[in-house]
Amino acid sequence: MLRILRAQASRGFEQGPFKIRRVRPGLILGSNADPAFGPLAVLDHASLGVGTVVRFHEHVNDEILSYMWRGTMVHEDSSGHRVALSPNRLMLMNAGQSFWHEESTPSDPVEMLQIFIRPREADLPGEVQFHDRDDAMADGRWHLVAAPETSDAPLKIRQQVIVHDAQLPAGRGIEIPQADGMDQLLYVFDGEISAGSAHLLKGDALADDEAPLPAIKAVRPSTLIVFLVDRHARATRAGTISGG
Repeated sequence: MLRILRAQASRGFEQGPFKIRRVRPGLILGSNADPAFGPLAVLDHASLGVGTVVRFHEHVNDEILSYMWRGTMVHEDSSGHRVALSPNRLMLMNAGQSFWHEESTPSDPVEMLQIFIRPREADLPGEVQFHDRDDAMADGRWHLVAAPETSDAPLKIRQQVIVHDAQLPAGRGIEIPQADGMDQLLYVFDGEISAGSAHLLKGDALADDEAPLPAIKAVRPSTLIVFLVDRHARATRAGTISGG
């Protein structure tokens, strides 16, 4: 049956210009003991006002995909990178045994999704990846953002998780990607969609514990992210954020 996790069910945090709504995706299936969707642990839907600085801090054993939707965020890290992230430049931090970074928004307000995934094992090497993309993603089709190391995805996740995104104009319908042995979780980053009898708004998530998700249709222009997850994959819970 179709299951919906509404945006209002997620806990919010706010400190000055820094706001986060923390989504625990496993709650969509009623999993209270461990609110993760298999190794997909946490989705932080964040808004950062101009002048936000998140000082250098450490992550351990988190795979962190920074999905930028609006604005520019400056990333600095312990590997010596200083990179401006934007909707045209995404980042995946494979924190492993240790990775330090700082985030700041000196010029533009930012809206983004920070995605925390449990890696397959603890204390892998810490590293970071960047992916430059163009405006072609606004073509009403799914685009592969990240996937396991054996894939040809531009960003490599050390786990059995695949991430696609799409921007749909109003009225456009689309099938949701599938993969053998993986469950689907759809997140409405922005906009409004219909899926069968379900109606979803910004910040809502959709899954089905019995069948593939139905085709969807954008009621308004929408940005969508779909996660394909092997919910039974081996994973460590030693992560700074993903382990909780």
